[in-house]
Amino acid sequence: MLCILYVNAVAACLGFAGLLTERVLPTTASRRWVWCVVIAISMAVPPIYQANHRSSVTEVLEHHAVQGTLGHAFGTASFSVFDPAWWARTRSYSTTINRVWLMASAMVLIWGLANAVRVSRVVSESPRKRGGPNRRTTIDGVPVLLTDSMGPATVGLFRSRVLVPRWVLALPGVQRQYVLRHEDEHRRSHDALLLFLASLPLILVPWNIALWWHLRRLTLAVEMDCDNRVVSALGDASAYGELLFKVAQAARHGPRLQPALLGAGMLERRLTLLLAPTPLRTVQRFLLSAVACVLLLIVLSMPHPVVGRGSDAHVTMTSTAPATMAKQ
Repeated sequence: MLCILYVNAVAACLGFAGLLTERVLPTTASRRWVWCVVIAISMAVPPIYQANHRSSVTEVLEHHAVQGTLGHAFGTASFSVFDPAWWARTRSYSTTINRVWLMASAMVLIWGLANAVRVSRVVSESPRKRGGPNRRTTIDGVPVLLTDSMGPATVGLFRSRVLVPRWVLALPGVQRQYVLRHEDEHRRSHDALLLFLASLPLILVPWNIALWWHLRRLTLAVEMDCDNRVVSALGDASAYGELLFKVAQAARHGPRLQPALLGAGMLERRLTLLLAPTPLRTVQRFLLSAVACVLLLIVLSMPHPVVGRGSDAHVTMTSTAPATMAKQ
């Protein structure tokens, strides 16, 4: 349990640091790499510090228990979160926690495989529906695969394909170009592969709530980066914003995929950054950067839990603390 809390705390601090860093970046800057770095560090820091860092949560608790400072600080010696005996009792739940952990990992894996099979079935069946021998075509210079309802979206890890529902063909020429250009940007940037690789850690640590948040922010960053590239290439941000609302209304009954024109949701955030970004003053940029650095220092100095050190340390804490308190 202590390890779970530690990993979540590290990931949460890194997530807020990434959020502040993303806020400081210029409007047109690429944001996806911020969250790629955050996810990578969130997964790397706990095992590295477990192996090399000397400070540990159990040592901190032992020191404070011996000195009696925690009891004086909170007015009670039985404050459970800071009671070494409470942490010792949680070790008995390890077997149950591990079983739940394995079940959660299995559920995430099955959910991912089921989604992959569903998409693969749509892609393979689309050319054969309604008697058409092949529904792969090129529209406005973009190779696409026509579907009945799924999309617009980009699927496939190494050979990405653009899925376009039939109703997109009825859009005016300029709006259709926006839709196709958005998905083609996803295809050329290999965004589907990026999001797949970033989601793999969730199979290992599905209980890491902050990591789910990181993945959602990465998905949003991928969409915002794509929005900026499309508007930079085709020009009219207002028309593109209107198209987002129109596509959202047309696609609300169909299945959602990522990456896609509407894959990340949070249209309000995307449109605000695209149409009415809030500029930051120099002082605000400095303060946000300073807070992000403080969060990084907290992560680097945060004591880590000790796994497998046995109950000797806990026995020492619980046996020496009363004697020390009695002498005082």
